[in-house]
Amino acid sequence: MTTSLGQNQATATDRRPSEPLRSGLLDRLAGEADVFVGNLKPYMPIDLVGGVVPAVPGREDEAVWNAASQACGTEKVNYTYTISDGRCWYLACPSSALASAPDSWCPLAAALPGNSEYWDRETVYIYENEGLAGALRWDQETGRIQIYTGASRTLLPRIQSLDANFIAINPAVAQIVPWQSRSMRSEKLSRAATRMLLMAGIGINVVLLLILFVLYLSTALVNRNLSDVRKQTEAASTELMENAYLALQSQTTRHLVRIQQLLQELQTIDGTLVSYNVKDGKLEWEALVPASYSGGIGSIIGQVQPGIEKDGRVRIKGKK
Repeated sequence: MTTSLGQNQATATDRRPSEPLRSGLLDRLAGEADVFVGNLKPYMPIDLVGGVVPAVPGREDEAVWNAASQACGTEKVNYTYTISDGRCWYLACPSSALASAPDSWCPLAAALPGNSEYWDRETVYIYENEGLAGALRWDQETGRIQIYTGASRTLLPRIQSLDANFIAINPAVAQIVPWQSRSMRSEKLSRAATRMLLMAGIGINVVLLLILFVLYLSTALVNRNLSDVRKQTEAASTELMENAYLALQSQTTRHLVRIQQLLQELQTIDGTLVSYNVKDGKLEWEALVPASYSGGIGSIIGQVQPGIEKDGRVRIKGKK
């Protein structure tokens, strides 16, 4: 058996301390950036499970959640995973297992392929704290992850009896790997969407109020001098009415005089005025006169219409 516990702890002091996590875009959209906890505390859940599933592009998260839910017997699970060699390597535990350790992370997750503490699959990774210990190793025959958890006094001797290299994970220098929770992420997305809709509504209302305020100021501050316009309009209306009255009076008088003239002249020749029409400023009249006067007399000059009336007279039609 070969062990590297002391060497790993010695070299760990030369590494930089792990940096706290930073809030992401979803936390800022949900308005939770100020309450985001980035300095997670290491904690080893007793009900920790691990496994591997094929990595289907775009479906990795769903595949890991489904496998973790079946392994833990509940849909409310916390999980974390990495992708390597076309497979998803994951650790998971029921969410209830973290009831006494909120804002925590599992140091064994740092030993998954691609994370900061991973070396190779022949090494056994150990974490121990407050009398509890956990170990992560790969089965050399099946290539699957094996997880061991329990009391330190019983688990460590059993693990150290294995013929393998050992690395003790130091959470002070290991890169923090946060848990993921599908239900919590869905709730955070809902809060982010609600907050964005609220902010958008407030923004639109503020813009509308500003527009209304600007319109009110422009209406109130414009110097509208309508007295001259009103005087000009009244003068034009008065002049138009006077001109129309004069035109009407002059036309009426002229046509009355013309009708009187026609009646007098027709009376002298035993004629009759049949019609007198004024349309669009054009005058047309018709009269019945004896056939001997069909050529007209005096101002009664018009065009003889075809045919003879029943009384033997003819119809003439004039335009003046």
